[in-house]
Amino acid sequence: MSTTPCRVVVLISGSGSNLQALIDGQHNGSLAINIEAVISNRADAFGLERATKASIPAEAIEHKNFLDRDSFDQALIQKIESYKPDLVVLAGFMRILTSDFVRQYSGRLLNIHPSLLPKYQGLHTHQRALDAKDDIHGVTVHFVTEELDGGPPIIQAIVPVLENDTVDTLSKRIQVQEHIIYPMAVNWFANKRLSVNENQVLLDKEPLPVNGHQIDSRD
Repeated sequence: MSTTPCRVVVLISGSGSNLQALIDGQHNGSLAINIEAVISNRADAFGLERATKASIPAEAIEHKNFLDRDSFDQALIQKIESYKPDLVVLAGFMRILTSDFVRQYSGRLLNIHPSLLPKYQGLHTHQRALDAKDDIHGVTVHFVTEELDGGPPIIQAIVPVLENDTVDTLSKRIQVQEHIIYPMAVNWFANKRLSVNENQVLLDKEPLPVNGHQIDSRD
């Protein structure tokens, strides 16, 4: 176990429900982290209010104020670096990051994606699972690489797709699992149990399976 809390910066674009799970874990002592700042590319993101309520610095750097993706990402890097993070967590950050940004935080940049990667990279994952008549769906926490939603999985949660599921009902069931597995992955990193080496994820220095550690909520 680490004795010094892991310094975390969280990037958001919206409501910040996964951010709230991390805030709750920090406050109740179950996560060995200190969230140094929450940064959003949207000034109206509700997650900024969550951060302020928790006495965490909350900042907006609106991408629409920049000429291009590169200049936005450079400003974002500069702001993040002012907080000296050990880990950067993407929690519903709806921006495609440049290669320079990803390389800056290589090995310490996590994302959560609502599918069982590598299946359904990109958007509208719940609808795509329903359209394909899949019997299972899920969510993945992964290290971020330059390939969109293509970084190596750390942990996946599997949920059943029920006969009468809609995008809304499936999304709500997925979100329950998100709030379990994202704090788990963050805590592994914070306690120096988690690392990645040439696209191979290691937990306690042992290689994880290609799809990461799996939790099956059907059990």
